[in-house]
Amino acid sequence: MGLLLKVILPLMGLGLAVYFYSAPENFNEEMLRGKRVIVTGASSGIGEQMAYHLARMGAHVLVTARTEAKLQKVVERCRELGAASARFVSGSMEDMAFAEEVVKEAENTWGGLDMLILNHIGHSYFNYFDGDVDHIRKLLETNFLSYVAMTVTALPMLKESEGNIVVVSSVAGKAPGPFAAPYSATKFALDGFFSSLRHEFIIENVNVSITLCILGYIDTDSAVQAVSHAIKAAPSPKEECALEIIRSGALRQHELHYPPGIVTGMLLLRGLAPGFLDTLIRSNIVVENVQRAPPSHGARVPPAGSPGSGR
Repeated sequence: MGLLLKVILPLMGLGLAVYFYSAPENFNEEMLRGKRVIVTGASSGIGEQMAYHLARMGAHVLVTARTEAKLQKVVERCRELGAASARFVSGSMEDMAFAEEVVKEAENTWGGLDMLILNHIGHSYFNYFDGDVDHIRKLLETNFLSYVAMTVTALPMLKESEGNIVVVSSVAGKAPGPFAAPYSATKFALDGFFSSLRHEFIIENVNVSITLCILGYIDTDSAVQAVSHAIKAAPSPKEECALEIIRSGALRQHELHYPPGIVTGMLLLRGLAPGFLDTLIRSNIVVENVQRAPPSHGARVPPAGSPGSGR
């Protein structure tokens, strides 16, 4: 079982990833030079690293998250790295009006938009589901409905620029494991909505690409803090993950699997041997280290594999 999880499954998945997801053209950082890009959930973690990569490539960057002080530091660093311009808007994506406001800021500042990277998440917990329906409702607002609201608001500009929508999701939205039921529900919603919307764009000849990024366990600070006591697998680097997200969006790929071997292998097993995949997923968790009671004082933390962990 251990050999399969650590060696055979990743190698099998890597081969399939190369076959199915090889882009028709090579990525060149010049593709992003001068492009106008929104990155949500960008105060830390994967979002922060995406902002830095985009800055090095000479893009115009608008970042957003809850914490203004952190965003100020990110913007300062983006300017140092060579961003064509860098600015921020702080606020909570629980407010649909704020989600729309971020897109309007891009329109008012740049007069258009080339790439919308949706990366933010609400706080959740890695634990047994505690029956809190209100938490699921709030999480859906942040992790799903705000993505839809921003897409609707940005779509006229993206149609004009023939741009890109990049949706940062999780393997928990394709092959879920235990202790992340509310979070997984929101990621399945993203997959269903944006995959269906892509079909409609193709039917109507709308030249706006949609890239779904299916991520595994990434080494953001909050993800490691939340789940390292219970997850046996080692996390993948957030810096490389961030670059792969940008690359896949620029190349207009339908999906990104990262890390490719593990995620693609899991999705293959989902179709061929779902029961065996479930056993593998559970075998990667030290169940005894998961406390049945939720975190103290109602604190919510991102589950393993969460794309925005550490934002």
